[in-house]
Amino acid sequence: MIKISLEDERNLSMLVDFYEFTMANGYFKNNLKDKIVYFDMFFRKNPDNAGFAIVAGLEQVIEYIKGLNFTKNDIEYLRERKLFSEEFLEYLLNFKFTGDIYAIEEGTPVFPNEPLITVKAKVIEAQLIETMLLLTINHQSLIATKANRIRRAADGKEVLELGARRSQGYDAAIYGARAAYIGGVDGTANTIADEIFGVKAVGTMAHSWIQLFGDEYKAFETYAKTYPDNCVLLIDTYNVLKSGIINAIKVSKDVLEPQGNTLKGVRLDSGDLAYLSKEVRKILNINGLENCKILASNSLDEYIIADLMNQGACIDIFGVGERLITAKSEPVFGGVYKLVAVEEEGNIVPRIKLSENIEKVTNPGYKTVWRLFDKDNNKAIADVLTLGNEIIDDSKDYEIFDPIYTWKRKVVTNYYAKKIQVPIFIQGKCVYKTPKLDDIRKYSLEQVESLWDEVKRFNNPQGYYVDLSEKLWNLKNDMIKNFR
Repeated sequence: MIKISLEDERNLSMLVDFYEFTMANGYFKNNLKDKIVYFDMFFRKNPDNAGFAIVAGLEQVIEYIKGLNFTKNDIEYLRERKLFSEEFLEYLLNFKFTGDIYAIEEGTPVFPNEPLITVKAKVIEAQLIETMLLLTINHQSLIATKANRIRRAADGKEVLELGARRSQGYDAAIYGARAAYIGGVDGTANTIADEIFGVKAVGTMAHSWIQLFGDEYKAFETYAKTYPDNCVLLIDTYNVLKSGIINAIKVSKDVLEPQGNTLKGVRLDSGDLAYLSKEVRKILNINGLENCKILASNSLDEYIIADLMNQGACIDIFGVGERLITAKSEPVFGGVYKLVAVEEEGNIVPRIKLSENIEKVTNPGYKTVWRLFDKDNNKAIADVLTLGNEIIDDSKDYEIFDPIYTWKRKVVTNYYAKKIQVPIFIQGKCVYKTPKLDDIRKYSLEQVESLWDEVKRFNNPQGYYVDLSEKLWNLKNDMIKNFR
């Protein structure tokens, strides 16, 4: 694998919403540039009304912040806007992130309203990274979440990501393939994702190959002679049962088997996949090709795959394209980035955003996230948001309660507590070693297994507890009362 970063060839530091610059200039002119602030990045709703999401994109956030710098051309562009002081532009020319960042590791199942990333930094630094942080985590978390749903629907069958040509641009295709791999797919059709990230690239032929020859048997024969060790044939160009599977078997007998090879697979890309796969399986087995795999594609998603599995479809590998790479059923993750505290005279002073919409009221203060696990089975019981200086002592019973319906309470016993945010940057220095992508994927699949099946249901999943500590709950409600 050749390790390449897409940021090597372009500086994305100006990928910033313009109001970040106007605010930053205002902070600078009003002597607030060194003000320390705390921001949380979180989301409010799971995509597809799911029980959980999968966080992804942290590695690209790290790369972006490490390389964050404004060029002379960037400064000249801002100068031409005639909105910014020369002193501020000089400050940008020497800009460097010097703050702290804590984050939940990629691949972790996460839930609404808990901080995926917490930023402690000077206010201008914290503001200028907002846009890139949000777009990176939002996009990759969305695709990783969708991929995990598709993987679970396939129930152990292999899943391939085939969506590059339908994605919203080349970055979406490339980073979408990475995120899909974290979520659990086994490979991708996207070659550059293999070159950059090591996500195994796969592929055989399109219908155009067969159409070019005009004769289906000749097309199959030529391909088999070219790739005898890994021959997979697309059998639905004309008629699956009357010609496609017949010619595929004939090529296996005429070309591959005399060389000691065998037909590795056949692919269906249209029609009634349940019916056709079962009929094709019968024909393959009758002809001694029990190990030949059946691949299926054609606008698949988790619901269609689940239906195919329930109908007994004989499909070994699912190829999923546009509905995965675009997260077509709900293509917005909805993560937000909110100020939660400021430092004043050495003290952390909480801030809150209120709204008539209860889901938009933020949780104030510098916080951390704990996950409570059952000691007997290592299943996740609940997540708890606490103030940064609080400790959950898992040698003692712990009472959790619903932050809205506070009468819903539960005493947790026989558990262990784990902080799920880890330090990424401390005083501007990256202290986190990014795991290999294969390790992130393995970790993610293991962590999903720590969730109860009821939380993983596609329809009406059981809500997972994300509670506030009593101190945080009291702080929030006192602030609400004071502002109201």
